[in-house]
Order: sequence, then structure tokens, then C-alpha cells
Amino acid sequence: MQMQENFSLKAHNTFGVDAKARYFIEVHSTEELIEALNYSKTDTLPLLFLGGGSNILLTKDFEGLAIKLNLKGIHEDLINDNEVLVTAKAGENWHEFVAFCLEKNYGGLENLSLIPGNVGTSPMQNIGAYGTEIKDTFVSCTVLNLENLQLETFNLEQCRFGYRDSIFKKEGKGKYVILDVAFKLTRKDHHIKTEYGAIQSELEHLEIEKPTIQDISRAVINIRQSKLPDPKEIGNAGSFFKNPTIPLPQFEELKEKFPQIPGYTSGDFVKVPAGWLIEQCGWKGKQIGNVASHKLQALVIINATGNATGKEIFDFSAMIIDSVNEKFGIELEREVNII
Repeated sequence: MQMQENFSLKAHNTFGVDAKARYFIEVHSTEELIEALNYSKTDTLPLLFLGGGSNILLTKDFEGLAIKLNLKGIHEDLINDNEVLVTAKAGENWHEFVAFCLEKNYGGLENLSLIPGNVGTSPMQNIGAYGTEIKDTFVSCTVLNLENLQLETFNLEQCRFGYRDSIFKKEGKGKYVILDVAFKLTRKDHHIKTEYGAIQSELEHLEIEKPTIQDISRAVINIRQSKLPDPKEIGNAGSFFKNPTIPLPQFEELKEKFPQIPGYTSGDFVKVPAGWLIEQCGWKGKQIGNVASHKLQALVIINATGNATGKEIFDFSAMIIDSVNEKFGIELEREVNII
């Protein structure tokens, strides 16, 4: 392990924001992580844990210790003839992990293909896409308790998963570091999820009538690549805002005023696509200074020139929130973790 000072985090966040960390260290094992944490306690340094850097916005330099979690490894345990428990370390790239499972013909994660980030951050916000969420296959995760440096295991119920939410974003925030995540996947009797309209359309385009899990993955990849910018080419963190959920009466009132407003009803609540709301306020493709809303997906904020500061991006998002609130009476919530 090598501790570095005044270290640029530009290569460690997908927005490409050039913020610096007072100290930076990369760890490859639980032992190295504990060693780094013991060092931080001597100076009571604030901590920032970095995975793939795809869900953070650095609005200023970080005056503490940034720890890059580079724990690697995938382990498989057969449960029965049709199920397998696959455990991946926190530092494994998420999409590469999904590809590994597909190569083995393990089903359950194919709809989550090409989501940026690492395995370790996937439970934090219960990542989801195209009709699937982490909680659908999640079994448990091993965490390090930052207070006593003891290992603990959180099962599905203990993680309290919600829409882009978990215990790790609420009362457990800043208290634990996720070290590995275990998923129960199918080996042959796969449950193919094609309910999402875009997937059905893409499968028709590919002329596939009886899709495999590999076909679903290919369709999802095609869809994502067609409308979402590659962070390696242009700085972004994917969807910047959560899709808001509002009470049914409020949605019905909005429907009278805005007949085209889309919504997905669940009980007494309706989920409204944030991208649609943002686009209706004229933000799609709009650029202010170094920051813009993506021309193909208004939900994605981009570092348009490559020179944007985190504060510029944050201020741009605040203008979008104010705009949507003023027009629709809905307050958008940022999905990205603000540092």
C-alpha cells in the first residue's frame, strides 16, 4: 500500500471532475483496508470510499482519506440442480461481473447489463433497470463495521431495499463498507423478463422470438448504448435523478392539466418518469457553461466540455429541480451521491 497526498480524483469519478483528495490509498484486501482505517483514526480523517466512481459528484476537494476499494474475486457455490450462489468482491466491475454470469449461463442479472460502477456499490442504491432490481436476486453482503472494524453479514431483509434505496443510504450511511455481495442465480430454468417495452421493441428489431438471457443482455446493451453517453467519452453519472413517486390524486390532477404525462401506478402511488418532466421544462440538450443535459436523455447531466467543476454540475441540477417543481409541483431527488 502506498499513501499519496493531494491526489487528483479525476480518473476515479465518471463525471471527470478534477477534485483532489488530501490523502489517497488503494486497498486490495480486507487486511489492507483495516490498516488504512487504523491510519485514518490516528488523525481522525474523514473517509471517502471509491468504487467505480459512477454515482458520486465531487463538488469540492476532499479534506480526508479517499480509499479506492480494489478487492477482486468471484466465487461460485452450487445450491441445487437449478440454482447457484455467486459471490463477487466489491472491486469487481459490475458489467464484467454480469458478463461472467452470462458466460456461465447464470440467469437473473441480464437486465442489469452495462450499468456503470462496481459490485460493492450495487446494494447501496438497489440498482435497477428494465424491470429488474438487485433485490430480486440478492442473498447477502459482507460488510466491515467502521466503528469496531468487525465483519458483519446483512441479509435481504436487513438491507431494507427500496426504490434506489437501502439501509446503507439511510441509518447505515457512513457506518459500513461493503466487501462482497452474494446473488442467487438460475442455472437453467431462467425467468426471462421482457415486459419492459423497449426490450420487446429491440428483440423485434433483432428478429428474436424466443430470447435467451444472453439475448436480453444484448438488447439491454443496445438500448443503453443508443441513448446513454459512455462515461469514457463524456463525463456523466448515468441517471442523475430518481423517478419521483407521487400520490394518485396528485397525478390525476396533473393528468388534467398535462394529458400526455406518463405514469406507472402502484397501489395509491404513481411513478412519473423524471426524464419526461425535465424534457417538458426545456432542458433536454440544453447547455449552460460547461454543463448540459444530454441531447438523447434529459435525465443524464453531462460534463459537456470536460472542464466542469462539481459545483457547476450541482448548480445545473438545482436549476432543473427548481424548474420541474415550478411547472409540475414535483420536487426531484438526486440519485447521485453529493460529496
